[in-house]
Amino acid sequence: MNLQPARIKPVATYEQAPLITIWELTRACDLACIHCRANAVKERDPFELDEDEGRQLLTDIKEMGGTVVVFTGGDPLKRPDVYDLVRYGTSLGLQMTMTPSATPLLTAEAVMHLQEAGLKRLALSLDGPTPDLHDERRGWIGSFERTIAIARFVVSRGLSLQINSAVDRRNIVGLGALAALVADLKVALWSVFFCVPTGRSRPADELDAGEIEQACRRIARLASGYNIPSKTTAAPQFRRVVSQMSDRAPVAAGTDFAKRLSTFGVNDGKGFIFVSHHGEIFPSGFLPLHCGNVRTEKLADVYRNSPFLKSLRDAGQLEGKCRVCEYREICGGSRARAFAHTGNPLAEDPGCPYQPSAAARTAVSA
Repeated sequence: MNLQPARIKPVATYEQAPLITIWELTRACDLACIHCRANAVKERDPFELDEDEGRQLLTDIKEMGGTVVVFTGGDPLKRPDVYDLVRYGTSLGLQMTMTPSATPLLTAEAVMHLQEAGLKRLALSLDGPTPDLHDERRGWIGSFERTIAIARFVVSRGLSLQINSAVDRRNIVGLGALAALVADLKVALWSVFFCVPTGRSRPADELDAGEIEQACRRIARLASGYNIPSKTTAAPQFRRVVSQMSDRAPVAAGTDFAKRLSTFGVNDGKGFIFVSHHGEIFPSGFLPLHCGNVRTEKLADVYRNSPFLKSLRDAGQLEGKCRVCEYREICGGSRARAFAHTGNPLAEDPGCPYQPSAAARTAVSA
C-alpha cells in the first residue's frame, strides 16, 4: 500500500457553517430503545420549539450556509406539523431528511406525504439481521418487520434510504448478517453508531478500543464487499482505518475513498451541530455540553463564535495522542467518548488504540 497520511487533508474546515444540522423535534416516542440517547418518553413536552420557532430555525440554517437538516427525536412523526416543516425547509433549498421510529405511525401514507413535502432521504434504524436481535433493543415486537417493509417501500418510491445501526457488545456478533441485509435493502448509506454511554446506553455495553478498531475494519471490508456507502458515528477513526486499507492516498475529492466518506472530516461541533427540542445547542447529541439556545441566540453566531465549538474545530487543541496523530484532521477522535470517559471533550479518544507515528509526533511538536 502506498500510504501518505500526512498529506491527507479534509475537504472542508466547516468554520462558517455545519454540513449537517440535527434538530430534535421532540423526545416523544412510542418505542423504548435500550440505548436511546434522548431518554425518550411517551408524551410530547409542551416546551418544545413550536412551528414558528422551527421555521425561524430552518431560515437561520439556510442563511448561515447550512446544507443538510435531519429531523430526529424521539419520533418526529409524533408532531403533526412535521410535514409542513419539511415542506418549508425544502422551499428554502435545504436538503431535508428524517429519522422516524418504526411504529404504527410510520405508514406508507406517511412516507408518501413526506416525499410529497420534499423529503430527500428517510433514515430507518436497524440494529440486527433478525427480529430477535432488533426488537429486543427497540422494546417493541414487530419493529423489525415494520422497518423492513417500510424500507422496501421507500426504495420502491425512489426515495433515498439510509439505515442507521447502533452497535454495542450485545449485537456486534450479527454485524456480518446485518451488512448483507442492509445491502439487500439497496441503501444510499449505511450509518453505524458506536455506543457512547449517554442516555440509556450502559457503560458495560460499550466496545473497548480494540473491539472498535476490529469492528471498523470489518465494516470497511463488508462495505467494500457489498458496495455499500458507509460512515460511522462516535468512531471517526473509521476514516483512518479506510485510509490505511486503501491504496488511494492522498485522498482527493472524487476518489472512491472520498465518496465512501460522505461526511469526511465531520465531528462533534465540526461540520455537525445539534439543536434539542428545547432549542439548546450542542456539538452533537452524544456530547451534552450546552453552547447556547436558538430561542435567544442566532445559531450562526453560536456555531461560529462559541469558544468551545471553536476549540473542537482546532486540532491543535486536542490532547494526548489525538493531538500528535497524523490522521487528526480527518479523524480527530470521538469528542463525545472522550468526554464520557474523562469529563474533558478535548482529551484523547479512549476508544482508539492507534499510536501515532514517530514522524507525526515530531512534525507536530516541531
